[in-house]
Amino acid sequence: MTYSGEVKVGGVPDVHELTDLIITKVAVGPMSNNAYLLRCRDTDQQLLIDAANDPDTLAEVIGADGLASVVTTHQHGDHWQALRSVVDATGARTYAGRYDAEGIPVPTDVLVDDGDTIRVGRVELTARHLIGHTPGSIALVYDDPHGHPHLFTGDCLFPGGLGNTRGEATAFASLFEGVRAKLFDALPDETWVYPGHGDDTTLGAERPHLDEWRERGW
Repeated sequence: MTYSGEVKVGGVPDVHELTDLIITKVAVGPMSNNAYLLRCRDTDQQLLIDAANDPDTLAEVIGADGLASVVTTHQHGDHWQALRSVVDATGARTYAGRYDAEGIPVPTDVLVDDGDTIRVGRVELTARHLIGHTPGSIALVYDDPHGHPHLFTGDCLFPGGLGNTRGEATAFASLFEGVRAKLFDALPDETWVYPGHGDDTTLGAERPHLDEWRERGW
């Protein structure tokens, strides 16, 4: 099967099969949020990125093998509407950026800082703290030892630009510099990008537009 990263609310999830990790992408809720289920092939342990909405849909994707953890990329409400239901049903451990946790109405078990490691089975994800869309947004990097990196960006990076900073020049400058330094400068063009809404992209597809984004301010 060929992974496209194109999903629709009410449609079929898309599955990206890597050597050590299986990534299942599903769209949920009225804002068409993406949720990502990561499954370690060696241990079958599972981690969910953004329990955004539609708990029944997420439960179906999670299946009978349970859920070890849920990472919330940031505090905006469309990214945690199903978090309470998912945690109550699975007992999953919750993770969120240190500076966004107070804005998430489900207690955060693990406060995440820049550079922290989050594990799903034997797979390691590295957190990158990005300030601007919210104070404590985190992106997650899986540096696949068998191929290119994979990057889960929440609402900080999309095809065509950065996340909304509500016209605030300081917030945009912070987000732009963080995304440039921690993502574009640190990772290769082949890095696959999984955003919080919409289709996937790569850093290589977006890199030529960085100057354009800086000049337009969004």
